[in-house]
Amino acid sequence: MTAPPEALLQRMLAAPDELIYLVMAVAALLENLVPPVPADVVILFGGFLLGQAGGRVWLAALLVWLSNVAGALVVYGVGRRYGMRFFAGRWGRMLLRPGQLSALAAFYARYGFAVIFVSRFLPVFRAVVPIFAGVSRVGLWRTALPILLASGLWYGGLIYLGAAAGENWEAIWRTVEAAGRGFYMVALLLTLALLWWWWRSRRAEPEH
Repeated sequence: MTAPPEALLQRMLAAPDELIYLVMAVAALLENLVPPVPADVVILFGGFLLGQAGGRVWLAALLVWLSNVAGALVVYGVGRRYGMRFFAGRWGRMLLRPGQLSALAAFYARYGFAVIFVSRFLPVFRAVVPIFAGVSRVGLWRTALPILLASGLWYGGLIYLGAAAGENWEAIWRTVEAAGRGFYMVALLLTLALLWWWWRSRRAEPEH
């Protein structure tokens, strides 16, 4: 994605701060529910707009942080409440068999904090990992704490980076874009590893 042209940028700079806060917060919330939402780009650019307009960057960081954490905990709660019921049914068993669910729960029990923390920096995994933390019955605070920490670091960093960009906006945009491609590559490799685990563990457990 390229930086917006100058004419469009000037129109965006004229937007009221309250609208920018709202768009940033909604993007941070929705990325937990709809993974393709480009929240990182929206939030970085929102930080830049606020920095140029003299807006309250700290307020944007707080709203984005709380919205993102709230969205993650909503999907965690859905997974915790309805996950096992879903996977006990026909469609759920087609996705994950009981042995696979047990292995997943054991993995979360051992590495849950680190997995949840790291996942907040990876596209798509941000939305998926909290759901399965709920399915695996990871405790609320053991789930919430790494989300609080990682989301604060990531989105706070993006917002303040954007706000401080000034005339270096193009260079910072390219740097963040390159970092984003790196994170997507890591997410892709992890997805391939998970698919390999899913296939092997499924073959090892005959369907009943």
